[in-house]
Amino acid sequence: MLLSLDIRDLLIIEKMSLDFQPGLNVLTGETGAGKSILLDALGCVLGWRGRADLVRDGAEQGEVTAEFVLGPDHPAIDVLATADIAPDDGQIVLRRVVTASGRKTAFINDRRVGGELLRQLSDTLVELHGQHDDRGLLNARGHRRLLDSFGGLERQVAQSAQLWRDHAKAQLQLQEAQAAAAAIKAEEDFLRHAFDELSRLDPQPGEEETLDRARRLMQASEKVGAEIAQAETALGREGAEGNLSDALRWLEGAAHSVEDVLDDAMSAISRALSELAEAQSRIEDALRDLRFDPLALENCEERLFAIRAAARKYQVLPEELPAKAREIGEQMARLEASDGDLAELSAKVDSARRAYETAAEKLSKARATAGKKLDRAMAAELTPLKMERALFQTAIAPGEPGPEGTDHVSFTVATNPGAPAGPLDKIASGGELSRFLLALKVCLTAGQPGLTMIFDEIDRGVGGATADAVGRRLAALAQGAQVLVVTHSPQVAARGTHHWQVAKSVKAGRTTSQVVALDAQQRVDELARMLSGDTITPEARSAAIALLEA
Repeated sequence: MLLSLDIRDLLIIEKMSLDFQPGLNVLTGETGAGKSILLDALGCVLGWRGRADLVRDGAEQGEVTAEFVLGPDHPAIDVLATADIAPDDGQIVLRRVVTASGRKTAFINDRRVGGELLRQLSDTLVELHGQHDDRGLLNARGHRRLLDSFGGLERQVAQSAQLWRDHAKAQLQLQEAQAAAAAIKAEEDFLRHAFDELSRLDPQPGEEETLDRARRLMQASEKVGAEIAQAETALGREGAEGNLSDALRWLEGAAHSVEDVLDDAMSAISRALSELAEAQSRIEDALRDLRFDPLALENCEERLFAIRAAARKYQVLPEELPAKAREIGEQMARLEASDGDLAELSAKVDSARRAYETAAEKLSKARATAGKKLDRAMAAELTPLKMERALFQTAIAPGEPGPEGTDHVSFTVATNPGAPAGPLDKIASGGELSRFLLALKVCLTAGQPGLTMIFDEIDRGVGGATADAVGRRLAALAQGAQVLVVTHSPQVAARGTHHWQVAKSVKAGRTTSQVVALDAQQRVDELARMLSGDTITPEARSAAIALLEA
């Protein structure tokens, strides 16, 4: 609900503050007094597209502030949450500053925001209705949503949207799989050849390094084997070992004659013989390790060269060849399985499409039922508005499939029996259109909690009993809600629970507009003016009192 509207330096308004109430709020005044400026100001703070020259002549900037109170389940709370903004004790303050150059800056609860957030928020806060309004009921693009709200079909619409997304996701998966399969099939001959070749080769991790080390060792053994064998001979019985053994035997024979003089020498020779035995053992091990079959070297080289050749062919390092073989094996597996996978994904797409079509068909039937219900409700509303001969019809036609189903919905009217039906704003005259919009809004009020409804001269072109009927419907619509009406009709103004008069004055050559909340006596005077003009007659005053008493 709109609590207050504060305007500074906009058009012919220097300073104005309004406090609104629940129920039917009416604004009256002479033509040109500035009633439409209030709507321009409200549209500005709500982010609506409007006139550019809003700033009052001579001022550097203008400013509009609007305060709203939100219920605990108000849809505006979800919009605010997207910007990480929370109401302050259930209230939000919208402020917009406009410079003389046209630059606009917006704030919500003193936090700077973009104009798009204001526009999203405005759809949950305020609904404007007028003969030339393209944001509300005259916009055929919103008729399907309005019908869904009237029929309580939001859950079915959400289900349709989810199934639409499921179908789109399944289609995308199928398309991606088809593209991947086509890419693999384009290289099928190469893959099969590579798979066969690498399967036969079967390269193992680290194999190239192991083969290279073994090959180098076998090549080296051919060169050093003879030298090591000669070293073994030199250290054996015919060489160092025999000589040291003879020397030790000769010293032992002489030791008996010279007591312990030779003990140290014999100990050293004994140690040398022990170390010599260790060296001989190591040499024997080396000879055993270096001993190889020439065929083994040939086989090693063939394997090594085959691995290196395959690595060059597939443009990888030798150590990367096993991973390349696995990659090609996986591609071959996908190639072999692609037909089955595509068939499975295609079946998934068909299943998702059928589920969506079933839900869309149910939604279409539900809309048809809701449309007939709305048509009956509109017929009941048009009768007291003196339009019992008019025909309102919810036209539902097949449309392009989409998240919200397959229906195109539009509200059509025929103002006279036998006349062709057409869009609201094309068929109905000004007065008729006003009453159609009012009746439609009365029927559609359910499901829009906390919405402030504004009617801009919706009673234009009607008078007498018809204007009285319009006033009655507006008063009924305002029960438990908030309705703002800009009106020239005394019958409508008399139904208001709160009444403001908009007037303009000229001071020091400058025109300004003011708004005054009227008390009981002032309401009588204003209604009398609306009935008789500038000169208020006793008869007009009596008629005004009668309207208020009625």
